[in-house]
Amino acid sequence: MDLITVFTIVLLISASALCLALILYLGKITRSVKEIESNVRQLSSDLKPLLISSTTLSEKIIRLADEARSQISSVQGIVKDIRGRVDKILSLEEKIRSGFETPLNSLLKNLTAISSGFEAFWNTYKRK
Repeated sequence: MDLITVFTIVLLISASALCLALILYLGKITRSVKEIESNVRQLSSDLKPLLISSTTLSEKIIRLADEARSQISSVQGIVKDIRGRVDKILSLEEKIRSGFETPLNSLLKNLTAISSGFEAFWNTYKRK
């Protein structure tokens, strides 16, 4: 046996060992990929209900926000209406007050003057 035959045999044994190692590692890689695939499938199946519930939740939140907006707008309308009515009542009260104050002040001055005149008359009448 010459040296080339020995190197060829060693090379063939090494190549066979490498092929066996490659087959073993490819099997391990295949199992790992299958595990990753099953994990991804499980994650996907677990995420579907979560996505559905989050979609439902967001739709409900949108509906609630719309209802709140409509309620707020109706309350604003009611507040504007009440504000308008209160302004009308206050202006009417001001008109009534100004309408009564001037004649009432004149009447009170006249009554005070009549009372003073009557008192002066009575005092003068008592002296006589």
